[in-house]
Amino acid sequence: MKLLLIPETTELYEYLYSSEIIDYYNINIQNKAKSLLEGMEDEIKLIKSIYEFVRDDIHHSMDIGEDKVVFKASDVLKYGHGLCFAKSNLLAALLRFSDIPAGYCYQKLYFEENLGLHGLNAVYLKNLDKWIRLDFRGNKDYVNEKFDVNREFLAYSAHDDGETDFPTIYALPNIKVTEIMLNSRNLTEALNKIFHTEWEL
Repeated sequence: MKLLLIPETTELYEYLYSSEIIDYYNINIQNKAKSLLEGMEDEIKLIKSIYEFVRDDIHHSMDIGEDKVVFKASDVLKYGHGLCFAKSNLLAALLRFSDIPAGYCYQKLYFEENLGLHGLNAVYLKNLDKWIRLDFRGNKDYVNEKFDVNREFLAYSAHDDGETDFPTIYALPNIKVTEIMLNSRNLTEALNKIFHTEWEL
């Protein structure tokens, strides 16, 4: 059954704000967004271009064996990698700079035997008047993520006991996630904290 997404607020402008983490005032974020959107006017094509850049050109840190913690949107762009939580900040920043409302969604999932959190984005399609979730973890053998306005192609599905698809679309990244990512010395430490935190959003 398709998950009914619930915006945290009905005020779309709250999904357009910049912040220290979603720092689209950074010139490199702005230049990247402009280059991705050059010559485009169609809303769906705009979103698809940004989404595919973050999915395909920004590596998932674990896929490349990188132990550096990257979280702020401009840093994710600079270093070219990040966990799902980091990549979600870059996607939100690029979309918001482009005047496209973007929020945050989460799944609680088992990764091998560890129960942890997975971060997604939700984007508002003005022409269709609806929100859709986007997963940009990065494709590999068992992952087939796509941009589709009618069907979700996510990296993971919440189906085992204890797993949860949280329906809320948040305007800001989760505060616990933010604290963990900003206060961890390396990715190994950050993941250990992610897997040992109670996630009830």
